[in-house]
Amino acid sequence: MSAPWLDRSAAEIAAGVREGKVTGKAMVEDCFARQHEVRVGADGLNCLLAADRDASLRELERKPVGGKLAGVPVVLKDNIATTVLTTSCGSRILEGYVSPFDATVAVRLRKEGAILVGKANMDEFAMGSSTEHSAFGPCRNPLDPSRVPGGSSGGSAAAVAAGVVPIALGSETGGSVRQPAAFCGIVGVKPTYGRVSRYGLVAFASSLDNVGVFGRTVDDAALALEVVAGDDTAHDATSAPLPAPSLRDGVRDLRGVVIGLPAEYFPPSLPAAIREKCDRAIEALRERGATVRDVALPHTEYAIPAYYIIAPAECASNLARFDGVRYGLRLEGDGLRGMYEATRRGGFGAEVTRRILLGTYVLSAGYYDAYYRKAMQVRALIRQDFDRVWASGVHALFTPTTPTPAFPIGAISDPYEMYLSDVFTVTANLAEVPAMSLPIGRVGGLPVGGQVIAPKFAEPAMFRVAYALEHGLGREALA
Repeated sequence: MSAPWLDRSAAEIAAGVREGKVTGKAMVEDCFARQHEVRVGADGLNCLLAADRDASLRELERKPVGGKLAGVPVVLKDNIATTVLTTSCGSRILEGYVSPFDATVAVRLRKEGAILVGKANMDEFAMGSSTEHSAFGPCRNPLDPSRVPGGSSGGSAAAVAAGVVPIALGSETGGSVRQPAAFCGIVGVKPTYGRVSRYGLVAFASSLDNVGVFGRTVDDAALALEVVAGDDTAHDATSAPLPAPSLRDGVRDLRGVVIGLPAEYFPPSLPAAIREKCDRAIEALRERGATVRDVALPHTEYAIPAYYIIAPAECASNLARFDGVRYGLRLEGDGLRGMYEATRRGGFGAEVTRRILLGTYVLSAGYYDAYYRKAMQVRALIRQDFDRVWASGVHALFTPTTPTPAFPIGAISDPYEMYLSDVFTVTANLAEVPAMSLPIGRVGGLPVGGQVIAPKFAEPAMFRVAYALEHGLGREALA
């Protein structure tokens, strides 16, 4: 008996719609039935903040019959602007806000026939690593609802892992696609900075932000990235003037490919069970023909401190626009200044407030050189580390995605301890290189992710490694 259409790959669904084997309407109906079955609302997984069956069905009226994603239901993180559903960024300060325009990635998905079926829960303004910092309550991991799905794109990852959609979009600033992908046992991709347009992505830290993709499989993620990537310099000055890459070439062997293992990502503190899964993945890469060798990225230890200076600094600047004057929440106060203070105090949650305060501090006149300038110098050193590795003949790196599997909701109350969950992911954002996570096994029943990192704009090489690793591990990645 064949699998239900909603459980098939994005490519199979699109082919079925194009060939008339299934309709877009049937896909929408099945998707909303699945949403009800797995309880995506606040009384269950709490992975979707907005979903409207009738609006999704109306979208079909303006959809082409064809397209790479014909009839494929998709979920977008709630910081990606859409005219159909609200864009709240997981915050009370934007509760109920509907954008007057669509993000470039939303336009490109629709152009290829995809159907928007929901906006996903997230840490407020993408600031968090667990989706516990949403103003609308924490999201839950579909594989174990007592645990977090990761963050800040936890809602998007949970929707894919729960079988609601085959692909979803999230955003990355320091690991917010790859980390939840690892926690939920799916594939998550952060492209090269500039590969995917940020037009319509609500800014957190502009020099670090990326739109990323989730998929059940490497092929689902590859198809989604092919659709949303490409030149958008007309709308986004940081968009690279390059066409979308071809990622689905079918190559599954790694002969002639050199893969580096950075020692800094395999510290003695890495749990033995995760190291064991990584060792099996490394062996699978060798079996597919890859040459594997040790490399060094010596400034990795400074990545977390540098990131948590640069990102809050940019956040403090970007979030200054949310003041109760132009859009969103407005709370009355004593005069104009009182209105600003009341709105921001009542609209922003604790984590966002913490980062605004930190960012304002490190940008202040007396501390700019000591903190922000120094962090930017460290960022340059981290980029140079990667450049030296690529120059030595390495085509890609393999590392664990996270130092632990998904942790219980409420288990981490110390902000710095929470920040350390991104220790293996923030370097790719600082260096602006592409990286992705895919399942490599389970520890104690919980998924473990392996990370593949490649040089700038080398997504085809990165996906070649990922396809080969997924094929080499087979069902071991799920066991």
